[in-house]
Amino acid sequence: MYLHLGRDTVVNTKNIISVLDLETTSVSKFSREFLKVVEEEGFVRNVSDEIPKSIVICEEKGQSVVYITNISTKALAGRIKKREAGL
Repeated sequence: MYLHLGRDTVVNTKNIISVLDLETTSVSKFSREFLKVVEEEGFVRNVSDEIPKSIVICEEKGQSVVYITNISTKALAGRIKKREAGL
């Protein structure tokens, strides 16, 4: 199953490690440090031109990739549930 994250980006749902709300996540010092490191290492992919709402962490080819998208965590979860239900 695949999930559209924005622009031309889709990910295999089997590769998703976590879907996080950006506003809530950025409050934590640990999370801010994590985001800083993955951005410095080149693992961040911004897939939106709009205000970011969510972070989707995936494992692709043995390494972590962090997608930043304007789609809310609720909408992403809803899309996953619909696909799992076969709708």
